[in-house]
Amino acid sequence: MATTLQNTVPKDAGPQYAPVIQIEGLRHSYGSRTALNGVSFDVRPGEIFALLGPNGSGKTTLFRILSTLMLPVGGRSLIGGFDPARQPDEVRRRIGVVFQAQNVDIKLTAAENLWHQGHLYGLHGAMLRERINEMLQRVGLADRAKEKVETFSGGMKRRVELAKGLMHRPSVLLLDEPTTGLDPGARRDLWQYLQDLRNQERVSIIVTTHLMEEAERCDRLAILNSGEIVAMGSPSELRSEIGGDVIILETAQPESLALRIEQKLRITASVLDNTVRIERKDGHRFVTELVESFPGDIESISISKPTLEDVFIRRTGHRFWTEEQQEEQK
Repeated sequence: MATTLQNTVPKDAGPQYAPVIQIEGLRHSYGSRTALNGVSFDVRPGEIFALLGPNGSGKTTLFRILSTLMLPVGGRSLIGGFDPARQPDEVRRRIGVVFQAQNVDIKLTAAENLWHQGHLYGLHGAMLRERINEMLQRVGLADRAKEKVETFSGGMKRRVELAKGLMHRPSVLLLDEPTTGLDPGARRDLWQYLQDLRNQERVSIIVTTHLMEEAERCDRLAILNSGEIVAMGSPSELRSEIGGDVIILETAQPESLALRIEQKLRITASVLDNTVRIERKDGHRFVTELVESFPGDIESISISKPTLEDVFIRRTGHRFWTEEQQEEQK
């Protein structure tokens, strides 16, 4: 069943809230496999919006549709009022795209990469030189302008790609897993730059990611699973739906313990990966009652504040497995 979720935009909102990106009932499939099943959401001006989901959730398909590389089988999307499926040239003038795979010519210098990119958008002469200098300064590479990109670190190459994507002053920036292959320091630098870009130039940014900590940095996010949006809102809004702490119990017989907890204490207990999972306000107080009610049955207890993964678990009934975790489970 398709999921349709609407943004909470103030009534009679002014133009600052008018969506830059509108997604309405997008559908796509690969043969018999459904990749997108009626996905709908908006992105506002100057907003960082994440598409968070495990592999196979549909986020890459959605990214390719928005970047004019793929046609949906149903529904529509609008970027700046233009449809990527019907008006790809108009959309390309308004978007900057940074793909997951490296998209720089490492045999050219940083400035030469931007020079060729500028030519694609009709920039020439003094205007092009000025824009190259501006962008290299913006991404902190002005002192490396004449060095070949093959000598750069992964984080520096990513910054060149960002500069390429922003050469034509787009109103929308699309980023597909932008921190892939970057070390923690380079990731922090990238996210600081994206936040500066949002705050200073009001660029709307869509980021696809499978990393919870990256989604936490965004203004809002849509969590995708099997081609549908299962939750949408700000990180704090989504975490607040848990309504308390998350308690995980390790036990030899999780199914039996979960059933007895529900029967005796009249609360919901679920089994997840051979552990018992409980959502409970003031969990640190409740664990005492648990231990006293089931002496000898509980091997260990952990209590944590809710995360975005807990939201995913509540909505889907299973964990948010990354590709690496999926391989570990095989």
